[in-house]
Amino acid sequence: MNNELLRVEELKVWFDIKKGLFAKPMYVKAVDGVNFTLNTGESISLVGESGSGKTTLGKTILRLYKPTSGKIIFDGKDISDSDLKDIKWYRRETGLVQQDPFGALPPHFTIYRVLEEPLIIHNIGNKSERRDMIYQALEEVRLTPVEDFAPKYPHMLSGGQMQRVVIARALIMRPKLVVADEPVSMLDASVRVEILELLKGIQDRHKTSLIYITHDLATVRMFTHWIFIMYAGEIVERALTKELLSNPLHPYTNALLNAIPDPNPENRNIIKEVPPGEPPDLVNPPPGCRFAPRCSQVKDICSRERPKEIEIRNKHWVRCWLYS
Repeated sequence: MNNELLRVEELKVWFDIKKGLFAKPMYVKAVDGVNFTLNTGESISLVGESGSGKTTLGKTILRLYKPTSGKIIFDGKDISDSDLKDIKWYRRETGLVQQDPFGALPPHFTIYRVLEEPLIIHNIGNKSERRDMIYQALEEVRLTPVEDFAPKYPHMLSGGQMQRVVIARALIMRPKLVVADEPVSMLDASVRVEILELLKGIQDRHKTSLIYITHDLATVRMFTHWIFIMYAGEIVERALTKELLSNPLHPYTNALLNAIPDPNPENRNIIKEVPPGEPPDLVNPPPGCRFAPRCSQVKDICSRERPKEIEIRNKHWVRCWLYS
C-alpha cells in the first residue's frame, strides 16, 4: 500500500537580485534541485549550517515561497504553481512551528484568540466546539489548568510556554504535515528536550508527518526517522537516522558530526578536524561539487562536474564523487 504524502521533484528556489536597470540577471540559488518523498506519519530532519537552504526548502513546501521550478506533490495533488487563493485547503492540511515564539504570536491577542483564529478562518465548528478544541489543544501541550492560560497574553508567558502555544496553534486543525523550523534554538537548554519530546509525542499520537529543521545533529537521534543533510542548496546525503549516524558517507556529514560537543571532560583537549573556510556564495556557487573548496578528500573531478545523487546502500543516498 502506497502511503506517500509528499513528493518533491527537482525543486529549485532562486531569488532574483535586482542590481540595476541594465544589469545581467542574478539569482541566489537557495534551493537547487532537491528530490525526496515523505510518507504519512514519517519525520525528517533537515540538517545543515545557516544559509544551507533548509528553511527556504521548508517554507517552499508550505507554499510560503513559490518554486522557481520543480514540483511539490501533496497527497496526490500538484500544488507547485497553484495560486494562493486556490490552496486554502492546503493551509488547513499543514502547520508551521516557527523558530522565534516571541515574534510568532500577536501580542494583542489572548492565547484563546491565538488558537481560535485559524479555526475561524477555516470555518471550523461553532463557538462551543471551538472552545472545546482550544482547551484540548492547551491540555495536549501541557498548559494546564487551561482556564488560567487561555485568557493570558503572550508577554505573560515564559519562552517555553510561548513555544507550546505555537505548537498548539500549528496542530489544532490536525494537519497531515507540520514543518518545525528550529523550534528549540531560542529556548533554554533545560526545556529543549521537554519541548522536543512533547512535539514527538503529539506527532506519534496523531500520525502527523513532520519536517524538523535544525543545525544541531545532537537533537535528531531521538526525534526523526530520516536525516537529510543540506549544503549550499542541495541535499548531499540522506538516510534513515540510525544508518546515517552510524555510517556517514559525505565529508560534510562527518564534519557536522565532529562539531557535536563531547560531554566527556577527558576529551576536552582533543582538537577535532573541521573543514576550513565558509559555505559558498549561492549567487555564484562552485561549478562542480559545492563542498569541494572545503573538502580534505577533493579530487580533480570534484571541481569540474556536479556529482549526481546515488544510492550506496539500501535507502542511503549520497551526492559525492568519492562513491561514483
